[in-house]
This record gives sequence, C-alpha cells and structure tokens, in this order.
Amino acid sequence: MARTENKETAGPATRLVADMARKMRVRKGWTQDQLGKEIGFTGAAVSAMETCAQPASDAMLVQLEKVLGDGLGLFEQARLYVRLDKYPEQFKNYALLEQKAVSLSLYATLVVHGLFQTEAYARALIGGGYPPLPERRVEELVEARMARRELFEREPVALVELVLEESVLRRTIGGPEVMRGQLLHLAECARRRNVTVQVLPLDCGLSGEHAGDRGDINLVETPEHDHLVYLEPQDESLLIKDPAKVSTYGQRYARIRAQALDRRESLGLIERLAGEPR
Repeated sequence: MARTENKETAGPATRLVADMARKMRVRKGWTQDQLGKEIGFTGAAVSAMETCAQPASDAMLVQLEKVLGDGLGLFEQARLYVRLDKYPEQFKNYALLEQKAVSLSLYATLVVHGLFQTEAYARALIGGGYPPLPERRVEELVEARMARRELFEREPVALVELVLEESVLRRTIGGPEVMRGQLLHLAECARRRNVTVQVLPLDCGLSGEHAGDRGDINLVETPEHDHLVYLEPQDESLLIKDPAKVSTYGQRYARIRAQALDRRESLGLIERLAGEPR
C-alpha cells in the first residue's frame, strides 16, 4: 500500500520518473485512469507513482516504456536507478558494481547469497528480519533483490563463483517448501555454464584448518579489471580498494574454495538435500 511519508523520502530517480510520466501523460491528454488502463495498472497506482507515494515497480516501468517511451528508452534506463532508490543506503554503491562486474567470487556463511535467492526465500528472510519492516518495504526490497538476478542473463556474460557453508543449505528459512524451492533453484543456478557453486562441508575444520571462519566475502572484478572487496557486517558496509588488502582476501577466498567440495559433489549434495523431507 502506498504511504504518504514516502513522498518525503523518495529518491531522485523515483522523483524523475514520476515527473517524466506525468508530463508525458498530460501531453497525450490522458487521465491517470486512462494511463493505468493502457499499462495494466489502476489509476490509483498511477497516482501513487506520480506523487512518489509508491515508487514505480519494474513491471510498471516496462509498460511505461512501451506506452510513453516514444522509443527513447528513458523508462528502460530508469529501471536500474529506481531500483537503486529502493536498496538500503549501505548497499547502493555495491549494487552498481555488482551489476557491471566482469566476475564475482562470493562466500556466504549464514544464508543463501542474495543473487541466488528465490522470491519466497527472500521474502521470508527480509520479512523476518530485525528491526521489523512494513509490508510495503518488504515487497520493495524483495522486488529489488529479484531484479539483481538479471546479472545471470546479461551480455557480456558475468562469471560468478559461490561458496556456501553447508549449514546454509540445512538452515530452513520460511518453511520446508520454501527451502526446497530454494535448493532446487540453487541447483538450477549451479548448472549454468557461467556459474560455479561449491559447498564448504560441515566437517571442513576436522583437520584443524577453516579458512572461512571470518565471515562472508564478496570479491568483484570491474570492467576495468580492478579488484575490490565488499563486506557487509551487521548492516554496515565496507568497500575495500587497497591492493594489498584485496590480495589477502583473494588468497583467503582461494583457500576457502580449495577446502570446499568440487562442483559435482556440491551439486549432488544440494540435490539430495532438496529431495529430503525437511
């Protein structure tokens, strides 16, 4: 549901889209109800978008481009920036890097990495977090998280490596069916030619060595082939550019990956867990 207070906190891209849509609608001589009918939304939804009470959804922007875009691609281009408006403040800079990355090397210790989450899993995770969020905000964040998956279909293709702690696969989020759907989606992702998924087994520390004991890691290679590290402990964000530090994280990640099961073993474990009663 649209909220009045959103008008005061709306980001710049949300405001720009609202202004563009309103001016283009008026130029065509349409009411909000008429535009809503053309794009498959209610007049109330159009009003909420134009007043910034509710940011335009990805689906609405696609339809606005078809109906009002005049071939300019403005609403299509705006999708990324409106999405950024919806992200938590500490995540916005990394989100741009992620979408443009040549390669990503990811290590997740507590939950499935956001790029690999299903909608149901993400909704359960975001909706069950602390502090509690209004349902409207939960849906915004879920939509924005799902939009990140465009990275897998992008051209030129990005290379993505993910190492997951086995405990992540065994930790049920949102109920048995939600978790089974998440595991099946993870297995589907693991079969992509540009994606590698490995599982760090629960017993990896039996020999006395556990390279991943310091938490999540996101290693990013930019189109300019710069290498960066992004960390997000307890809703804070840290973007590391210092080459010496980045090198240390890269070496640590390589060690984590070496201690993990290989691709085939990892996929087999994920598939077995997806088939087990939970």
